[in-house]
Amino acid sequence: MKKKILTVLCILFGLMMVNSGLNKFFNYMPMPEMSEEMTQIMGGFMTIKWILPLVAIVEIIGGILIAIPKTRALGAIVILPVMIGIFIHHLVLDMSTIGIVLVMLAINIWAIVDNWNKYKPMIEN
Repeated sequence: MKKKILTVLCILFGLMMVNSGLNKFFNYMPMPEMSEEMTQIMGGFMTIKWILPLVAIVEIIGGILIAIPKTRALGAIVILPVMIGIFIHHLVLDMSTIGIVLVMLAINIWAIVDNWNKYKPMIEN
């Protein structure tokens, strides 16, 4: 039963990541109201032209990989740095939406813990 729950959660997680990545390319979701500080941060991201496309590609690839049970271990590791960045961003700048970020980070960590035996050969001598 735990495997089925994790599979459903990882599919939803993956779809959210793919959606977020595609939105960075096609801008089909409206932007929420941003504070002046957030506007400056987004301006910085726009100045460094390669950052958002790179994050978008990682979100799309990681989202697809984590949604597929056979590639979930790889997807969970690929998407982890992005999730940590999202978590820190919300922790520092936007605490009002930290709840969903914590849920998504928990799903990501659960997928990593569930696949720990696949990572062990990489860290053992």
